[in-house]
Amino acid sequence: MNVVDSSGWLEYFAGSPAAEHFVVPIEDFTNLIVPVISLYEVFKRIFQQRGEGRALQAIAFMQQGEVVELTASLSLSAARINVQEKLPMADSIILATAWEYGATLWTQDSDFQGIEDVRYFEK
Repeated sequence: MNVVDSSGWLEYFAGSPAAEHFVVPIEDFTNLIVPVISLYEVFKRIFQQRGEGRALQAIAFMQQGEVVELTASLSLSAARINVQEKLPMADSIILATAWEYGATLWTQDSDFQGIEDVRYFEK
């Protein structure tokens, strides 16, 4: 199973050179977990930069994976991760989701560097 951090999704949708790190996990929809907070972050950024139509297209594409809602249990796990790993809230939710599903987290966000079950790619 795979979770792609919002930074990876944004690189993928931008078609940047860094997108190559995220193509395989993103396009493997049967093994793709999408935390609902990633929908928020990706929609917000694309909406700001390219408009609502493009943002909605990106979200529709992301929803081909399994979208995971933020439950009470998951939020408590994220809070523990926040305290233990010193990650921001959204990153804690994304990592908690990955760990809940036994998934690998793919990212280029340096906050995740050195954390278990994370595939980190330097920008």
